[in-house]
Amino acid sequence: MSAQTAPTASASGKGSLKIILGAAAAFVVVGAIALDTKVVRIGSESDIRQQAFSPETFGAEQFPKIKADIEKRATAAIDLAAAIAADKKAAGEKYGVATSTGPVIAVTLTGTFGARKSNTSEMKIDGMPPETVVRVQTGPAVNGTDLRDATGTIEFGQFTNQIQYQDAGSAINSEMKKAVFAGLDPDQLEGKTATVVGVFKLINPKNWLVTPVKVDVK
Repeated sequence: MSAQTAPTASASGKGSLKIILGAAAAFVVVGAIALDTKVVRIGSESDIRQQAFSPETFGAEQFPKIKADIEKRATAAIDLAAAIAADKKAAGEKYGVATSTGPVIAVTLTGTFGARKSNTSEMKIDGMPPETVVRVQTGPAVNGTDLRDATGTIEFGQFTNQIQYQDAGSAINSEMKKAVFAGLDPDQLEGKTATVVGVFKLINPKNWLVTPVKVDVK
């Protein structure tokens, strides 16, 4: 009888050892997970960052701030034209916000709308150099990221990738269209006097493409 019970005791000991080793391994895994886990409090800054990026929300929040900043800094077109003619680089540094493709400058235009072509309307401004063409984006399509880049406070590093950065610019343009183009018939602008506040990128000093934040038709 004693010869038959010895193997049973040995097998039981091995089983217990496996259980102990398994429990120890599980403890190590759980501990590692705990060390690698960050607790995020709901509503905290970290929680906000982890939420999905919404271009629409971003655009709605940022456009009023951008508009106010542009209106505050806008310089009369005639004064800008004179400064650019005297020294393009110095004018860009004084009046503009630097970008990789040229400074974005805030401007105030007062003149008469001319011919409309490809989502833009030309504007004739008394006192401007005759060789300088000024066009205002009047929609429905609005191109470029001048509004996004106008203040210098929105940078690529704030976003996860280039797609989000581009979407942010498009969303700001969309908010501008809601605010500025509502009730504005671009096909009926020719011949009308208006004051426009907006921005343009100084690349060709003789060709300004202005993205508006405000259009007051007389």
